Amino acid sequence: MNQNFESAIPMGNYIVSPATQEMSSGLFRASIAVQRSQSKGAHCRIFNFTSEFASREAARVYAITQGWLETSSASPQTC
Repeated sequence: MNQNFESAIPMGNYIVSPATQEMSSGLFRASIAVQRSQSKGAHCRIFNFTSEFASREAARVYAITQGWLETSSASPQTC
């Protein structure tokens, strides 16, 4: 399986790094890493999604959208 990491995207107090992974079936899955932008440590949360997409771009858009939803929620996960 080939995983493709994208550029980090600042979202408010967080930095979201989307990634896509090509599955053996030829479909793609998405994941994100979320960390605080002002954090002195290197801690982050990883979110792996089970949805599969026909293209890498569709998986990337899904990952970025999920990152935006996670960082903009009223009580985001603590990093």
